[in-house]
Amino acid sequence: MSLTLDTYRLLGRSGLRVSPLALGTATFGNEWGWAADPDDARRLFDTYVERGGNFIDTASGYGGSERMLGEFTRDRRESLVLATKYTTLRRPGDPNSGGAHRKNLFASVEASLRRLDTDYLDLLLLHVWDFTTPVEEILRGLDDLVRQGKVLYVGMSNTPAWEISRMQAIADLRGWSPLVSLQIEYSLINRGGERDLMPMARTMGLGVTPYSPLGGGVLSGKYSRADLTATNPDSAESTRKSFNAGLGMVTERTLDIADVVREVAEEVGHTPAQVALAWTLRNPAVTAPVIGARTHEQLVGNLAALEVDFTAGQLARLDEVSAIDLGYPHDVLSGDHIRNVTAGGLTIEGRR
Repeated sequence: MSLTLDTYRLLGRSGLRVSPLALGTATFGNEWGWAADPDDARRLFDTYVERGGNFIDTASGYGGSERMLGEFTRDRRESLVLATKYTTLRRPGDPNSGGAHRKNLFASVEASLRRLDTDYLDLLLLHVWDFTTPVEEILRGLDDLVRQGKVLYVGMSNTPAWEISRMQAIADLRGWSPLVSLQIEYSLINRGGERDLMPMARTMGLGVTPYSPLGGGVLSGKYSRADLTATNPDSAESTRKSFNAGLGMVTERTLDIADVVREVAEEVGHTPAQVALAWTLRNPAVTAPVIGARTHEQLVGNLAALEVDFTAGQLARLDEVSAIDLGYPHDVLSGDHIRNVTAGGLTIEGRR
């Protein structure tokens, strides 16, 4: 499998063409402690676009990212697919400045349009499910924005599969704008999306754009067993490394997975990060992993993941070391007993 950034893919059941790797801009102008400065951010953006990339991912909560992109995209806005997200709290202490409800939805979109210096968003995602806003309120609000021309396509992120599937059914029945995109955390160290979210997305017509495909950097090989005792991520001297370690992303299991990634990387002549990214691209539900970078070198390295190919044996080793328990009812339905009582010895081929 050898791709380029201008080997475009359709996003879900839409006709929108996007690059197979999206440029994540959470490192553009935020205050997390590992951000790229404005000059570096501009170089990252230019490198991605000059190589044929057209899919840019940001969010209302990514610090100064939207403002930077407003400047960077000014002369080529029409050729880019610009995605942002809403729901995170915009003003501490104001309960209506966060959440999925209509008031925050409209206010957040207006603020994003101003910061991005654009008249419309190509893609708007609900960033985090709030468990309080009725789905009809969300869908109607999103549809109103599409009808106003302020948003072209809509999608979801960090939301239970059953909520998304019923939202898609309601949108279809009422003639509202369908969901075309799903952003979830997905990597070799977090394959939880394979239980319900990714099968649902394929069936319902949502293109999956995984974030954190390197598992917070664990799969790039930058962590060791010494990081199992990392400092508290809330401490004053917090770094991205200690932040991810403190969140529980660095464990014996994830380091075991990283070891196999490193072994495969040596065999295929690529870096561990490139191998981990390439693995996510092989899932048929995935449209475009979201890649983040702080330096030009990191970005160029990540883009080379499009050139990685695997043998069947290498894929089997990666799948085995990272395998998860699918849980009920998936484990029961895929077992020999159910297969025997429903199909006996018959061979039945069909849609998966």
